[in-house]
Amino acid sequence: MIRPGSEAELAEALRDATGPLSVRGGGTRGPLPDGTPLSTAALSGITLHDPAALTLVAQAGTPVEEIDAALAKANQRLAFEPMDHRALLGTTGAPTIGGVVAANVSGPRRMQVGAARDHLLGLRFVDGEGTVVKNGGRVMKNVTGYDLARLVAGSRGALGVITEVALKVLPGTETAASLVIRGLDDATAVRAMSEALGTPFEVSGAAHDPQAQGGARTVLRIEGFAPSVEYRCRALAERLASHGAWEVEADREAVRADWRGIRDVAPFHGTAGDVWRVSIRPSQAADLVARAGAEQVLYDWGGGLIWLRCAEGDDLRARLGRYDGHATLVRAAPETHAKLHTLQPEPLAVQALTRGLRETFDPRGILAA
Repeated sequence: MIRPGSEAELAEALRDATGPLSVRGGGTRGPLPDGTPLSTAALSGITLHDPAALTLVAQAGTPVEEIDAALAKANQRLAFEPMDHRALLGTTGAPTIGGVVAANVSGPRRMQVGAARDHLLGLRFVDGEGTVVKNGGRVMKNVTGYDLARLVAGSRGALGVITEVALKVLPGTETAASLVIRGLDDATAVRAMSEALGTPFEVSGAAHDPQAQGGARTVLRIEGFAPSVEYRCRALAERLASHGAWEVEADREAVRADWRGIRDVAPFHGTAGDVWRVSIRPSQAADLVARAGAEQVLYDWGGGLIWLRCAEGDDLRARLGRYDGHATLVRAAPETHAKLHTLQPEPLAVQALTRGLRETFDPRGILAA
């Protein structure tokens, strides 16, 4: 395994490469492409944290839990609460911030604050020819050109190997509470979540588990200062009374544990079968699930994200047909990934754009992704 200890060593390794490289941070997010392993784990450490400016800069191999701990000391947080894939995928290691940005990993709060890429101020990466590229800045007043950083975010290493990221962070929340209702069918739950998200009460999470223990469970999260959270919970329950009686879960730690479970798709942990992640318009979510024939379902993002556990080898995309969204194969046997492809096949026009970008940043084709 190639394990560079600095950005300069990484650039040299990429320049000297004669075949495909399989880049990984913590190796926690599922199947890795074929090629010579290249780890960014040694590029680790927080290089700047300015609590007053709400900014943090870290090298790509820095574990997310190290960043979370540093931010917590300043009562701050990563707004996009990235998922931890380890329990779902049965992987080990430690998720890294470079891996989070490379895969644009975003949790339940995405619908309120945006994805990981939306909090990037800038980054540094090494392209396929071994050239160090710097884009954006380290503070909000110096982010000219940071759209390239957003392009690299979510590219899964196909355009370059990230070495450093600069992120906008948010203040922590004093408390959190959840509104919970049971027994709603999927379509009604999605309507209730959409209605809640359309109110001024700043709902920061909306999920529905049709197969929860004790019956279908719909849950809405509200965060902030305690008096405000109490008021908004009460007002929102009144606004949504047409759907039934909502209970308030006000134990902060219980609420946070519950939403970590939603973030990490805890109902699927320890189960058999393939796991798919489908992005879709919420208004289409219930109909799509009815077509999917899945063994287990979890709705997040108010219905905009659907987790589906299906029989091994089942071609979910063929079953769903055409719809306004895309399906990613998250957990499956290697042969299933090879046969069905991890990512949704792109339309021809998008394929042409993708090919052009890869030829620009990686003309030798050494960055396997």
